Amino acid sequence: MERAVLCAEAVSKRYGGVTALAGAELRVLPGEVHALLGANGSGKSTLARILAGATAPDEGRITLDGRPVRWASPQQARRHGVAAVYQELSLLPDMTVAQNIWLAHEPLRGPWVRLREVEARTRDLLELIADTVRPGLTADTLVAELSPDERQLVEVLKALSLGPRVLILDEATASLDSRQVQRLFELVSDWRARGMAIVFISHRMEELMEVADRATVLRNGRTVAEVEVARTDPGELLSLMVGREVAVEPLARPEVAQQALLAVRALRTAKVRGVSLGLRAGEVLGLGGLQGQGQSELLLALFGAVPSQGQVVLDGRPLAPRHPRDAMRQGLAYVPGDRQAQGVLGGRSVLENLLLASWERYGRLLRLRRARSDARQMVDRLGIVTSSLDQPVATLSGGNQQKVVLGRWLLRQPRILLMDDPTKGVDVHTKAELYRLLAELRGQGVGVILHSSDDEELLGLCDRVLVMREGQVVAELAGEALTKERLLSASMGAPVGGLP
Repeated sequence: MERAVLCAEAVSKRYGGVTALAGAELRVLPGEVHALLGANGSGKSTLARILAGATAPDEGRITLDGRPVRWASPQQARRHGVAAVYQELSLLPDMTVAQNIWLAHEPLRGPWVRLREVEARTRDLLELIADTVRPGLTADTLVAELSPDERQLVEVLKALSLGPRVLILDEATASLDSRQVQRLFELVSDWRARGMAIVFISHRMEELMEVADRATVLRNGRTVAEVEVARTDPGELLSLMVGREVAVEPLARPEVAQQALLAVRALRTAKVRGVSLGLRAGEVLGLGGLQGQGQSELLLALFGAVPSQGQVVLDGRPLAPRHPRDAMRQGLAYVPGDRQAQGVLGGRSVLENLLLASWERYGRLLRLRRARSDARQMVDRLGIVTSSLDQPVATLSGGNQQKVVLGRWLLRQPRILLMDDPTKGVDVHTKAELYRLLAELRGQGVGVILHSSDDEELLGLCDRVLVMREGQVVAELAGEALTKERLLSASMGAPVGGLP
């Protein structure tokens, strides 16, 4: 049997009363792409962080080339050739692309940074992604000026600059569009051919089936299987992940009321260029297109979080939110995709996070008993896995954190739900639960505007999809015209047959 380059043996990790890993095993060979699979809360990211030195295990051991190692820090792991790219980015916005890529390992001559070498090597790295980012992206571009997908690609280049033997990609494709994902996979194929070992974590099954050689499946913190991907079908993998057969039913599309709920005319922001749209009660309206084309900014403008111009009418009355508080009073709610930066307060409890938008409902003298009762009902309704309402939200899995964010707004009984890629980095079982909730809200007449980076999600959930490109709506797809081919064609700027 070929010797593994990196192994986890009987690794356990606990956070207070929560067991994240319970004897997990992983064996990664040189020159392979090894998928790490599991539902949210299965321990994937915890194991990845232990492998990369960002978290210390409570029990078990990590071996590199057969020798036990115990990383004191990510820097030590990187010095030994183990680098990681996470969904939560580590880039510093006020520094340039080059400064971020080479931070803490700049090429030196004595005490001086070799600036010409930094510039040349950064250009070489950027050339790897040149066809998937805007032409103006250079080594001197500030990270603050980059879109989320560009930041994610720079994060990959930062890890690559270390010359790793083992590269851990933890949901590194979650913010990328299909063109960028395919380019990353081309690079992964090249790195694999050169002998690099790659640990790949993704909740997109089609990506796993395309790129991975072998897969290790975690469930409840334990390794339950190691399989060859080419000999395993997606249904088997899903069954291993959740311990039972899983069938995600498509969202039912009942007849949508003709009642106009929201009308937007010529809305403009710094990144949105004259968007008009209508939303009816009980309708799910999708925002599609490549990443960073103005979808997120449109939702933020409707929620009053970014300055905008144009006309917004709710129930026939003008709506001009200058602050999220204004939008909230009118029955709008916003669920971000970046739960770490915009969604949860990690150091606060589940209770505090759930009630963050609703404290005024319980009076100046806080009615704590009623507040806890309402929060507990929402935990039960959404199936949030937590030991108590007082558990820090940061110790929950990503999917359960996203449920907390959604529950926060459902407590306000919104009329319009603005959702910005809400299932990014969420496992298939949690997605199914969120889809069922959308069906419930639709039946109650709630209007939903949903931006998703997953084309299949848009096709399966939405009555209509507005495809955005460079801040504008370039196509509206509905009925028989709502197909993957037309969605991709409109996203890429190609002619969409049969559409204006």
